[in-house]
Amino acid sequence: MQKHCFKSFYNNRGINKKSIEKLYEMIQKVKNIFKTMGPAFIMAAVVLGPGSITISTKIGATQGYDVLWVVFIATIFMIVYINMSTRFGVLNKQSILEVIAEKYGKWLSMVIGVSSFFAALSFQFGNNLGVGMGMEAITGVNARLWPLLFTPLAIILIFFTKNLYKTLEKLMMFLVILMIITFIVNLVFIKPDHAAIVSGFVPRASSLMNFNQLAAIIGTTFVLNGALYQSYLVQGKGWKVNDMDKGIRDSNFGVFLLAAMSILVIVTAAATLKPLGISVNSAADMAIQLEVLLGNYAKYIFAFGFISASFSSLIVNAVIGGGLLSDSLGLGKSMNEKMPKLFTILILFIGMAIATYATSNFGSSVYSLILAQASSILAVPLIAIGLFLIVNREDVMGAHKNTLFQNIIAIAGFLIICVLVYVMYGKLLQYLIAL
Repeated sequence: MQKHCFKSFYNNRGINKKSIEKLYEMIQKVKNIFKTMGPAFIMAAVVLGPGSITISTKIGATQGYDVLWVVFIATIFMIVYINMSTRFGVLNKQSILEVIAEKYGKWLSMVIGVSSFFAALSFQFGNNLGVGMGMEAITGVNARLWPLLFTPLAIILIFFTKNLYKTLEKLMMFLVILMIITFIVNLVFIKPDHAAIVSGFVPRASSLMNFNQLAAIIGTTFVLNGALYQSYLVQGKGWKVNDMDKGIRDSNFGVFLLAAMSILVIVTAAATLKPLGISVNSAADMAIQLEVLLGNYAKYIFAFGFISASFSSLIVNAVIGGGLLSDSLGLGKSMNEKMPKLFTILILFIGMAIATYATSNFGSSVYSLILAQASSILAVPLIAIGLFLIVNREDVMGAHKNTLFQNIIAIAGFLIICVLVYVMYGKLLQYLIAL
């Protein structure tokens, strides 16, 4: 029926039959590609939140293009770990935490679940701050009030949507594509220094000076609770061994979206904000980077995108943290079950409470976002260990267990995270003592 209507529409305009068929086939291929990429967009949405946009903008405004190499390296690590999770998902009916509990003991599964829960809380704090910052930029109403509105909205969506996965898939696909297109078109007008961009992918010691920002940009790209949850998304799609190549391609595309968005924001901020010496302290400051394309409307359109990124990440991040904790405790893993939903609601409420308290008692929301993003890496090592152990077992993965090359990259990523966690723990301890 759809094809017949399509042909009738173009026949009436004098377009020949072969051209119509080719155009229709091309559209169908594009539709099929996007249908299979649901997990990629969901994963992009959970990481592509306000913390990612804020830290990328802040880094671009202060350090220019010099940290692009950090994003590139973190992306390689993320690809390796998310591919590990994808391979597990298509090969096994049991969840990854169920298998970890079976092979290494319930304690390890529970520790990973709790770690994922706290990693989600770190992001959730930032998501609530992002919603507040965006709404304050549009309305002028204090940022601390908005999480009190958006959290109930998220709960309603989770409880009353018939098929939460499909709803999230479509919503995230739209929001992520819209944000990327906006920044790409804006770059055409800005005309950044291409030589400087290329040189930014060359490692340099000077870009390691601001540790908080460095940890935050790695934390916003190398998101291992998200990588772990990829196996659940793959299983939710019903993919099997024959779908492995498609699943890995989808996973890589999701990580590419994350890296592309971070790079686009850094480059945009470096080309627009850094020459002006702007210190990024609000959503309105970040919106300046889109004024070349959007003019006086930049503030409102950027704020809308910021709110969209915050709200979409707020929902999906809570689903991941709640689902992994529930599964680790043996209380269910599907969002159609009671306990995963209850743990998801718990994350939503705690994130709302912390964000409301932080915006009421501390200074810059931008600094709080960076701190929240950086602190998310504290829970990553345990998640990495569990995922690494299970995909190296031949009795679980068969011929698809990790290769030597994959293990080398995975271990390198793990060691870098451990160093960052060690230093970050000390910084967070000093910050809490000073409160």
